[in-house]
Amino acid sequence: MKHRITGNVMQVVEILMTQGESVFTERGGMAWMDNGFEMTTNARGGIGAALGRALAGESLFLTTYVCRTDKAVITFASEFPGSIMAVPLAEGQSIIAQRDAFMVAESAMKLSVHFRRRLGAGLFGGEGFIMQKVEGPGTAFFEIGGEVIERELKPGQILKVDPGYVAMHDPSVDYDIEMVKGLGNLVFGGEGLFLAKLTGPGRVWLQTMPLVTLAAAVGRYMRPTSSGGGIVGNILGGNG
Repeated sequence: MKHRITGNVMQVVEILMTQGESVFTERGGMAWMDNGFEMTTNARGGIGAALGRALAGESLFLTTYVCRTDKAVITFASEFPGSIMAVPLAEGQSIIAQRDAFMVAESAMKLSVHFRRRLGAGLFGGEGFIMQKVEGPGTAFFEIGGEVIERELKPGQILKVDPGYVAMHDPSVDYDIEMVKGLGNLVFGGEGLFLAKLTGPGRVWLQTMPLVTLAAAVGRYMRPTSSGGGIVGNILGGNG
């Protein structure tokens, strides 16, 4: 299986598959494909696994695409402005990702729910108590908000991050939450009450535009106006 990631703001991943190769994705994840793919949708891994995926922000059902011709290309598109990452994982190797990050993966891989061990990290971690865990062998693709910054943390090295900017990390990285210190910082800092505390060893992938930040920025232009429509709607309609 070969792949190519193209585009700038709204990227796509094109996957070239040969006969018998297959990938799985959440429902609605496929953008376009050549003729010759067989499509099957089911509760991959059983009802328990499906319910777990729903808690992690994914669909109850996953769709598998099997190539039935000598070779064919299938394309998956990002749902929001950002970057698509291809992450190869060996047998038994895994990655922890934010909710909704998973796009598509080779069929040999396993998608499951990951629970943050600490209650504080779960309640104030930006993405809740539940994340996603993808396990190899194979290559999985993730969609990340904005640009991707990778940091390699040495054993004991600490990185403090606004929780929403943490996209993925190795399972070896310890994830905890700490409150911002200082009354003035809490009241006037504008950075939120909590920071994610990431302790190495392991890799951390940061995103420059979390989906919630993008939604909040767009939302400011969608608020109702005195004419009854949103600001964007009035401008497009000639009322701006």
